[in-house]
Amino acid sequence: MTDTPPAATGDDQDPYRRIDTTQPHTARIWNYWLGGKDHYEVDRLTGDRIRELHPGIGAYARADRLFLGRAVEHLVTEAGLRQFLDIGTGLPSADNTHEVAQRFAPDARVVYVDNDPLVLAHARALLAGTPEGRTDYLDEDLRNVDSILRHAAKTLDLTEPVALMLLGVVIFIGPDEDPYALVRALLDRLPSGSHLVLSHTVTSPAMPDVDEAVRFWNEHGTPKLTQRTPEEVARFFEGLDLLEPGVVSCSRWRPEETGQLPEEVAMFGGVARKP
Repeated sequence: MTDTPPAATGDDQDPYRRIDTTQPHTARIWNYWLGGKDHYEVDRLTGDRIRELHPGIGAYARADRLFLGRAVEHLVTEAGLRQFLDIGTGLPSADNTHEVAQRFAPDARVVYVDNDPLVLAHARALLAGTPEGRTDYLDEDLRNVDSILRHAAKTLDLTEPVALMLLGVVIFIGPDEDPYALVRALLDRLPSGSHLVLSHTVTSPAMPDVDEAVRFWNEHGTPKLTQRTPEEVARFFEGLDLLEPGVVSCSRWRPEETGQLPEEVAMFGGVARKP
């Protein structure tokens, strides 16, 4: 079963009218690095400049996507989860959350959340799930916890375990907004047995070109992002039962094959269970 977003009733609700093609946007640049087609010249130019500053950027975009697939497969096949709340969805790509989950469990339910108008415009591609399962899309901001959970409850049973997916999205929450409290507010509303899957770009002395690329992005792109150290990323999992191998480079989280990607990329991630 699939749900589709309500039809626009006015110009302000038309997602295409909200798309700014004059300024580079992170979701479109990410799509460009992953080989997608949903981007504009301004995104390609900025993406190429960032790749000049940090040649490994494409590898960590791919590492994050592969991490998503391995984490979702584990949660379905090993942890028995059938519900996913994916916030910061990004543009449709290969092996989206519902595709991986419903490949192993056709009855899996997935709610996608993003506030990017281009993602909303492509939401129907995210909603093409299995007849046994259900997918839905919510045009909402990560910061609006009450609204997200109220709408997600129309598709998900929030009294049963849910996988909270936060891949590459908490980077857009600055320290003045207390990102740890925000993630905790979401988890506090989910039952025992729920899991957190989170990835985050990191700053490290071993990868100075990443810092340079981030500085360039924050000068020219939108939305602005905040880097954190691996230790700061690990703080998001405090109080949870962290699965092996812990919070590591996404390329090292239970890789199916070695050698596909660099061993260390500037995107770290982890999976943890709520006791």
